[in-house]
Amino acid sequence: MEKLIYLDNAATTALKPEVFEAMKPFFLENYSNPNSIYTFAQQSKKAVDEARETIAALIGAKPNEIYFTAGGSESDNWAIKGCAEAFASKGKHMITTKIEHHAVLHTCEYLEKKGVEVTYLDVDADGMISLEQLEQAIRPDTFLISIMFANNEIGTIEPVREIGAIAKKHGVLFHTDAVQAFGHVPVQVDELNIDMLSASAHKFHGPKGVGFFYMRNSVKLGAYLHGGAQERSRRAGTSNVPGIVGMAKAAQLAVDGMEEHSKKIAAVRDHLIERVLAEVPFSKLNGHREQRLPNNANFCFRFIEGESLLIMLDQKGICASSGSACTSGSLDPSHVLLAIGLPHEIAHGSLRLTLSEETTMEDVDFAADSLKAIVERLRSMSPLYEDFVKNQQHV
Repeated sequence: MEKLIYLDNAATTALKPEVFEAMKPFFLENYSNPNSIYTFAQQSKKAVDEARETIAALIGAKPNEIYFTAGGSESDNWAIKGCAEAFASKGKHMITTKIEHHAVLHTCEYLEKKGVEVTYLDVDADGMISLEQLEQAIRPDTFLISIMFANNEIGTIEPVREIGAIAKKHGVLFHTDAVQAFGHVPVQVDELNIDMLSASAHKFHGPKGVGFFYMRNSVKLGAYLHGGAQERSRRAGTSNVPGIVGMAKAAQLAVDGMEEHSKKIAAVRDHLIERVLAEVPFSKLNGHREQRLPNNANFCFRFIEGESLLIMLDQKGICASSGSACTSGSLDPSHVLLAIGLPHEIAHGSLRLTLSEETTMEDVDFAADSLKAIVERLRSMSPLYEDFVKNQQHV
């Protein structure tokens, strides 16, 4: 392996050097607990307060609406379980989609065992929900709509502003899992009518194990973790000061450079998509062609097993995935690809390539060349493909 080409940025991103430098003092020098009362601790407390202010400003929120968590999964759990508990007297119904991250889907399954009724909205072939179906699904006892900002597998960006407007019109709270979106596309909570939002630092070149949960002040959820007065008594546990500082630095860098980086990444991504679709027979792009994350390219290849494809790409030094990193050990086809209407045998041949600002044209050209050769080799060993070609020739 001569060179590592990392094309799995939806799974995690590299920590930026500037972020690491911002974090270092809070490991080695200002290591105090920000909840202690002595002067030394005030350095850590000030850093946490400033990080909260930074993140709030980036999404158009108030500092006291930002809560620091261990990441997107915790934030999703807090929003959904918290609403189910806080609004139990209003009703037992919530709405989500069939293509959510498992942090949402598994939480909904848990609540269904507790008596909550969940409507799972269908999506179209591009992974887009129907706003009409969403509005029709709302009932008098609906307490929450939880729909992701952008899909982690196929990159489709949902009509978040319109979803928020529908929720507001009917007096229903709206939560969005913005783990893949924040830092990559503009997010302003008031403009988009968002009541709660989840984000995770390691998706935008910050550290792992830290995220934030935005909760509008008018949303009155109870404590998620008990045991201390941290996060205004709603999320107990000693503050992860280095992680919080690093997340705020990464968030600021991501938003400041978003327009420039998104334009550059999208151009490289489009080059990759055009090459693959033009040069690899029986390939298909998954997700909306325009309304998608700038760094996402997701393909399906007929007569190919995704696992074999990943192994052979890895031998070339190319890091990729067949879907969500959280389910990469599963042999089942992606629930997202099944939801957009792909049959099992095609969904099994999926490949997700996700770029960063460090990804070059040379990188994706090498990936496209490698992919073309690998798919050709794998198909040469497939009796199904051989039969298909013969049948095509006789048509």
